[in-house]
Amino acid sequence: MVVDVVNPYDVAVAQFDEAAEYLGLSKSMRAILRKPKRELSVNFPVRMDNGEVEVFAGYRVQHNINRGPAKGGIRFSPHVSLDEVRALAMWMTWKCAVVGIPFGGAKGGVVCDPHTMSRAELERMTRRYATEISILIGPDGDIPAPDMNTNPQVMGWIMDTYSMHQGYSVPAVITGKPLAIGGSEGRLEATARGVQVVTRDAMKDLEMRPDLCSVVVPGQTHEKLRTRGRQGTVWSP
Repeated sequence: MVVDVVNPYDVAVAQFDEAAEYLGLSKSMRAILRKPKRELSVNFPVRMDNGEVEVFAGYRVQHNINRGPAKGGIRFSPHVSLDEVRALAMWMTWKCAVVGIPFGGAKGGVVCDPHTMSRAELERMTRRYATEISILIGPDGDIPAPDMNTNPQVMGWIMDTYSMHQGYSVPAVITGKPLAIGGSEGRLEATARGVQVVTRDAMKDLEMRPDLCSVVVPGQTHEKLRTRGRQGTVWSP
């Protein structure tokens, strides 16, 4: 059986084209906003605990920075691709613009399975990736954040690595840091809380009773949800 694979970047562009038509954007503006401004692809070696060297692929894409520094998370997943990161960066541009904050859109990722890596391997990989993308990120240009399979500890490693290259501490290079080094309270739960608030408001508009509804969370296996729960992601059976 042949399964059609949906390209996320094609989806993002199609969504933009539909919105642009509705808004009556000019041909020139459409041409500019359909393409990422800047893309960085890196391949970097990491020594694993068994002494062998593994080469990881990573990406950082800035879609648009007209409104301010690029903003967007970093994800670790075996399914990360350049087209996925391009799409996510584009969606970050729209998210920042819609809520009226002075940031552009960006996204990053590393092709890996963090669930199979030790803490030491994960730190070495994170720090090497941070070094590779340090030519793009910074408080005034591109500010990463946590995303799928990354957490405050990973953000702390990125901040520390970037700061070592600068020669002084730069807390503003990253968001989602541990509270002890300048992180914000409630950041870890913010996404889930936002989904909850929007869902409740939507249910009110649709006159749905929560006690008569069930919820399906797609995208990951039950065991992976358990693993993420042990690493600090909120999870309930």
